[in-house]
Amino acid sequence: MNFSLLEVSKFLPTIKWMDRDLKIACLGWGSLIWKPGALPLASDWFSDGPELPIEFSRVGDGGELATAICLNAPPCQVLWAVLDVKSLDEAVQALREREQIPDDRADGVGVFTITSSTVGVLGKWAADRQLDAIIWTDLPPRFEDVEGLIPSLDDVLSYLISLDGKTLEHAKAYMENVPEQIDTPYRREIKKLGWD
Repeated sequence: MNFSLLEVSKFLPTIKWMDRDLKIACLGWGSLIWKPGALPLASDWFSDGPELPIEFSRVGDGGELATAICLNAPPCQVLWAVLDVKSLDEAVQALREREQIPDDRADGVGVFTITSSTVGVLGKWAADRQLDAIIWTDLPPRFEDVEGLIPSLDDVLSYLISLDGKTLEHAKAYMENVPEQIDTPYRREIKKLGWD
C-alpha cells in the first residue's frame, strides 16, 4: 500500500519542521535574562514561562550564588524568549557558548522537543505557545566545588556573609538583577541580610 506525504505526516510530527524554521524557546531565570551575550534572541523575555523548581543553589565561577534547577525547591514561574536559530543544534550550541559549557559536558543544556502528543507541564506549556522545542541551562547546584551538592539555607547564608571585596559586589549585583518573579525560599531569607 502506498501513502502520500500528507498521510505519512500524520504519523511523523517532525515532517512539519521540514518546510519552516523551528520555533525554539530558551528558558531563563538568572543572568541569561539581563546578560544574554551572543545568545541569538528573536524576542524580548516573556514572564509567563513554565513553573520550575529554581533556587539560589549554585556557586558560580565569579563567586555569586546563582540560580539553578534544584529538585528540592518549590516551583516558581521562569521567563522565556524565542531564539533566532534555524535548528535545535544551533540553539543548543549558542546556549553552550553563552554559558561557557564545554562540548564534552553532557549535562549543560536541557532540551525538550514537542511532538504531536504533548504530555506533561512543559509539553502543554510549549504547545500553547506553538513552540517546537525548549532549551535551558541545565547546570546542577554546586557548593564547596562539588557539582550536584545542594547547599542548605544555613550554608547559603554563611557563604554570603563570608564574602568581601569584588566577590561580594558581584554576588549582590547578581541577586539584584534576578527578576523578582524568581521568588524562592532562599531569596526571601537572603533579603533579610539586607540584600535586595
